[in-house]
Amino acid sequence: MESTRTVAVNGIELFLRERGEGPLVLLCHGWPELSYSWRHQIVALADAGYRVVAPDMRGFGRSSAPQPIEAYSIFDMVGDMVALVAELKETSAAIIGHDWGAPVAWHAALFRPDLFSAVAGLSVPPAFRGRGRPMETLRQNGITNFYWQYFQTPGVAEAELERDVALTMRGILAGGFSDPARSLFIREGGGFLGKIAPDRPLPGWLSESELTYFIEAYRESGFRGGLNWYRNIDRNWEMTAPWHGAQIRQPSLFIAGAKDPVISDAMSGKQVAGMERVLPNLKQKLIIDGAGHWIQQEKPAEVNAALVDFLKQVM
Repeated sequence: MESTRTVAVNGIELFLRERGEGPLVLLCHGWPELSYSWRHQIVALADAGYRVVAPDMRGFGRSSAPQPIEAYSIFDMVGDMVALVAELKETSAAIIGHDWGAPVAWHAALFRPDLFSAVAGLSVPPAFRGRGRPMETLRQNGITNFYWQYFQTPGVAEAELERDVALTMRGILAGGFSDPARSLFIREGGGFLGKIAPDRPLPGWLSESELTYFIEAYRESGFRGGLNWYRNIDRNWEMTAPWHGAQIRQPSLFIAGAKDPVISDAMSGKQVAGMERVLPNLKQKLIIDGAGHWIQQEKPAEVNAALVDFLKQVM
């Protein structure tokens, strides 16, 4: 049976979902999500013989949300996972991340290969560290309205997203990032959400009760913590300079939806095509037809099968 608890790690508190016994597998969710996003994987991986632990990540849900923007760097996130492994009294783990959780997983494997023996990323490939700060690079390329940029000024995106949390979560989760009513580029004078019908039907993979769980959690927590992850993008670039060009040599897996715009833009498309440069021990690159961004919720059977097969090979 799944259990929940809160643990003190790395100077904060993390809310955990836990199930199963065996080798440790950590599941890192993305934005705007929660440990609940892994509800299908927690059961499947535990049944396959693993100790599965899914935290609400720093700034999300029932976990701590420190006030300073600087408390949300990639080193803080990886530090949380390193400390969590120690708190669980384990000496190694596989780490799996989706969306923003994927960079946490990739960097955890990069920074601590002694601790993280295998790594999987969903929807977001490992980044090729470019020559310049990402925000500066966007501006130099004439881009001033990408959603990363809109999220930078504290309070602006929070005000939009928190105005009607039920509508926000319905729009983002039901529409994903491929909703024609909303773009990853912000229209002048507009916001991130676009126009969302309050009675918009949900996709088959998301029930009204499941959506309600997300809505109630975000009504309680707000969006500040998760948005602060975006406000460290340039800082992360600066802090990871020592790993420029480094490879992640552990066994690895990548899964994404064929309809996910996060992997289909020019930059990410190149990263997906050439990820073996960073992942020389890549076991599988699985692109699932008909799936969008919320891959582990949209296609749980396919994702679970791929994860179990991967873990059986490497743990």
